[in-house]
Amino acid sequence: MPRQNRVTPTGELVAVPDRGTLMGNRGCLHSADGRVLRSWQLKRWIVCVLEFKGRQRQVMKPGHYSELFFLDEPTALAAGHRPCAECQRERFNAFRRALATDRSGENVLWSAVEIDEQLHSERLAPNHSKRTYSARLDDLPDGTFVYLPTQGGIPLLVWGDSLLSWSAGEYTNRITRPSKVEAQVLTPELTVSAIRGGYAPELHPTARALLTPKS
Repeated sequence: MPRQNRVTPTGELVAVPDRGTLMGNRGCLHSADGRVLRSWQLKRWIVCVLEFKGRQRQVMKPGHYSELFFLDEPTALAAGHRPCAECQRERFNAFRRALATDRSGENVLWSAVEIDEQLHSERLAPNHSKRTYSARLDDLPDGTFVYLPTQGGIPLLVWGDSLLSWSAGEYTNRITRPSKVEAQVLTPELTVSAIRGGYAPELHPTARALLTPKS
């Protein structure tokens, strides 16, 4: 049986067999027998590569952080994670530089703690459900996840003139991005600011395939 450690764009932890292209953590979420007891423990929600310096881990080892898996980077970012400052140092620094570019009137790099505190305030509502906000779809940058009322509650990835339907194992469909409509945004506002500032999330191969023009 798959473990309950795959992450959706809403930040929910689900049990599916698809591992994805990235991992990460939010602290120790599981019991000694591997059952998930909580959705987060720490404010530091990070995105990591699957392999780093040959390190080997026992997944869901008692007393250690819970390994979480994401389809791709836009999924992880929408859930409220940010690049790891160790195994993804270059990506983390790019994220910080993009925020500095976008931070109106300032040119100061955010620290990891500042990023984590701000993301924590943006990703969770007072009842600990996923916090979303309304925005014009025309105004959102590529790499943002949204809900549209007409699409049945499926998370949709904004990219160019398209919206891509998300599933745990792949992107399944491409539709034309409508104009002059309001969307519920899943990606935290700080992360949207980083994307606007030049941070480019890395896509899953199935997303790239859907976006490639057919000859």
